Amino acid sequence: QVQLVESGGGLVQAGGSLTLSCAASGSIFSINPMGWYRQAPGKQRELVAAITANGYTNYADSVRGRFTISRHSAERRVYLQMNSLKPEDTAVYYCRQGDFWGQGTQVTVSS
Repeated sequence: QVQLVESGGGLVQAGGSLTLSCAASGSIFSINPMGWYRQAPGKQRELVAAITANGYTNYADSVRGRFTISRHSAERRVYLQMNSLKPEDTAVYYCRQGDFWGQGTQVTVSS
């Protein structure tokens, strides 16, 4: 059973930074792609960033240049470095591996 546990969310002012972390267990972490998604109130869940086992990355247009996804195989973690945060980045952020999701972590950006 794959378990994903996110951490690092919180309240930050616009222009600030946060780093989210997702710890994975119960899977062959090193070969599986990982992704960060987010869901704002009243909106559908959307892909924020993804990274393959080989380190190839993909970003939503709305975050490209501000967010960076990375993975650390020995730690079995994937990170999302978020810079220049905007109020529209406010959402619950989820980690995903295949069909498995974490419980989410709240990110709130105040104006």
